[in-house]
Amino acid sequence: MDRYYIKGGTPLRGEVSIGGAKNSVLKLMAAALLAKGETKIYNVPDLTDVEIMLSVIAELGAKTSYDKQEKSLTIDASDLTSITARYELVSKMRASFIVLGALVSRCREAVVALPGGCAIGERRVDFHIKGLEALGAKIKIENGYVHAKAPKLIGTDIYLDIPSVGATENLMLASVLAEGSTKIQNAAQEPEIVDLANFLNTMGADINGAGTSEIIINGVKQEKLHSIEYTTIPDRIEAGTFMSAIIATKGKAIIRNVFPAHLTFYTDKLLKMGANIKLIEPNSLEVSCRNRLSSINFVTQPYPGFPTDLQSMAMTLLTCADGVGIITESLYENRFMQVPELRRMGADIHQDRNHAIIKGVKKLTGTTLSASDLRAGASLVVAALMAEGNSIIENLHHIDRGYENFENKLRLLGGKIERKSEEIVSPVEPKITEGLL
Repeated sequence: MDRYYIKGGTPLRGEVSIGGAKNSVLKLMAAALLAKGETKIYNVPDLTDVEIMLSVIAELGAKTSYDKQEKSLTIDASDLTSITARYELVSKMRASFIVLGALVSRCREAVVALPGGCAIGERRVDFHIKGLEALGAKIKIENGYVHAKAPKLIGTDIYLDIPSVGATENLMLASVLAEGSTKIQNAAQEPEIVDLANFLNTMGADINGAGTSEIIINGVKQEKLHSIEYTTIPDRIEAGTFMSAIIATKGKAIIRNVFPAHLTFYTDKLLKMGANIKLIEPNSLEVSCRNRLSSINFVTQPYPGFPTDLQSMAMTLLTCADGVGIITESLYENRFMQVPELRRMGADIHQDRNHAIIKGVKKLTGTTLSASDLRAGASLVVAALMAEGNSIIENLHHIDRGYENFENKLRLLGGKIERKSEEIVSPVEPKITEGLL
């Protein structure tokens, strides 16, 4: 088992560079299946989720290679040999369900495992299925797999009951090679949607309106699509995580390779709490905080609202802020899994269904913690960095899904954090000693 050993109380200072967006690059990898030839994607983070998606598309017959030094990924989808994405892989990462739209578009047939639920709550695929059926696909669900056949896909108007990111992406991919025009209404507006549309347009697709609630995809012929080179956008959630860590530790640092416009809502909230954030270059922010923060309220909403992926970070900051703050999680029913762990550090949090009421305390104290999911795990790292004393964090495989070299980047900023691999021989809680760091 790998663990983080963290000694809190050190302000983070220096510079850190943000990697490519996990939630974008995974979809670009699926989109690369649409074109024959060799596509190269740059700014690809070295994450376990990327490894899983590589396995998924490799099983479909695509030839892949990843250059860790260059952070580049090459995908040659000239000869796909399978239309099946197995449960053993799809169950490891829900985002791999996105290959459904690409396979239906390119091969006119797909067999993809249902991803099921996940730790943060149910995320149904009804909107994906209904949208594909509206395009002309015949779909049946058997033995936990979606079987889709579409000898012909015809563009149509599709209205999403909620602006689902996954459904928007799957339907965009499916519509690229459909006959005529497809209009997706109430579409998701996230920057990752825009990145996918830009990728597809560079490849030869005809997509307009990405980043708004209405996306129009004019179908093109297969021969019009071609291999490309493309650079992934920076990861706005990683950027928000480092902003939170710097502010939480009362530090001062520069965050580079960031698109500030993608973080406007979170930046505004942090400024209202009392943090200092300055744009020093078009893609660089200087973040600092000297004084104790003030509590405010947060409500998670689809983009451009407050992102659910940063909700746990906001909660960590509120634990030691003046006053009382309320967080309302309006998107997922089980995304307060960090609450019991923060309470063990001394946080005063009352949870009532999808509301969390956080009364600021003087300080958090270190202890042994367990990451329950990706974003909750990262928020516990931030909490441990701001806490008094030593902490141990377990179940790092969750954090590895979305943060590349997390501990190395934090150490570059002066954070007292080490990663150690240990064999667990008994259920006894490990003893924390002062000499670990």
